[in-house]
Amino acid sequence: MKTNKLIALLLAFAMCLALCACGSTPAAAPAATAAPAEAETTAEPAPGDDKDSVLPAEPVESAEIEITDMIGRQVTVVPGSYERVVCIGAGALRMYSYIGDVQLLCGVEDIDNPTLDERPKMFDSVARPYVLAFADTFTTLPSCGVGGPQAQTAEAEKILSCSPDIVISEYEDVEKEDALQEQLGVPVITLKAGPKGVFDDSFQGSMRLLGSLFAQEEKAEALVSFIQGEAAEISARTADIAEEDKPGVYICGLGNWGTTNHLMTAQNYVSLNLANVRNVVTDLEAPGIQAIEEEKFVALGDDMDIIIMDAAAVKNIKPLYQEDSTMFDTCKAWQNGQVYLEMAYNAYYTNYEIALINTWFIAKTVYPDLFEDIDLTAKTNEVTQMFLGTALAEQIAACPSSFGGYQQIDTATFFG
Repeated sequence: MKTNKLIALLLAFAMCLALCACGSTPAAAPAATAAPAEAETTAEPAPGDDKDSVLPAEPVESAEIEITDMIGRQVTVVPGSYERVVCIGAGALRMYSYIGDVQLLCGVEDIDNPTLDERPKMFDSVARPYVLAFADTFTTLPSCGVGGPQAQTAEAEKILSCSPDIVISEYEDVEKEDALQEQLGVPVITLKAGPKGVFDDSFQGSMRLLGSLFAQEEKAEALVSFIQGEAAEISARTADIAEEDKPGVYICGLGNWGTTNHLMTAQNYVSLNLANVRNVVTDLEAPGIQAIEEEKFVALGDDMDIIIMDAAAVKNIKPLYQEDSTMFDTCKAWQNGQVYLEMAYNAYYTNYEIALINTWFIAKTVYPDLFEDIDLTAKTNEVTQMFLGTALAEQIAACPSSFGGYQQIDTATFFG
């Protein structure tokens, strides 16, 4: 009997111990995210090393690195980590749209939101392909500043209200960019295009920089390779033309900080240079886009076999012509009907894809036999597809200041 009671007490004590064990803290379990043994990456041994002594490599993760932006600033970034992007300054959003995901944008300048009543509207009639492609996204975003050619300072408070984790900028001032970065507490990366625009090393460097920042290296390289290929083909087709066989071309209506007219030109216009076109303007004191005197324009008239006019200038040239219809009387091209309209390439800085398409148009206009196979509508769609992921020829031509697209102008009616 005593033996049975003893056995019962021992059983009760064992049950208490089991219950206490159930309430205690369990031992740590293996991490659920640990990679299976067979999937581990192991560093390859160097020649002569003992293979058994080589430790598994650490997992590759995004880490801080220091990059140099396009105006020489050293900025610490974490590539591929950014999810809230703001673009500020002329051309910044356009260039970002070529490489980055617009769904990551958390704010947009007023000038790029066509639904706002109070905003800069001087470019509304001009085709800006990035706005044509992504207006549906831009219109849903809060303001990160007014933007526009008169906005020469970033609006830090508005930018902060959008809570970005990175800012892409086109304000090319080192001190201001450093101060803005300090104020915002996030990386401010400055892009740059360079004097040759879409064909400039700086533009291509900006594309590669965006590719690195947003883990889009392949996309950036594809775009750079496309641009280089287009330039090489245009140049190769025209490389063997003798100087005496080149028509004299006058390019006008080029924008430079605002609207323009028939006197605004350039002696080193990159599209003419690339297509081996003879520019009748050769002896200006300074490079770049600038206005020539009326007397010089008149003096060049006999050498103007072809006039290429930027569509953005039409609104200014038309009233001048209606006031004095003799203004082009000395121009051989005008009298012979050899006046052609290229698309406006400068609207809140350069439309880079249009600048490329314009180069094809100029080459085809000056050397039609060499570019007989090039259809400008198809080429426009090819280029905008590459830059922005969508064909935009129809939308570009439909913009009021495109006047229906690339064309030869009937001078008797176009300005009447």
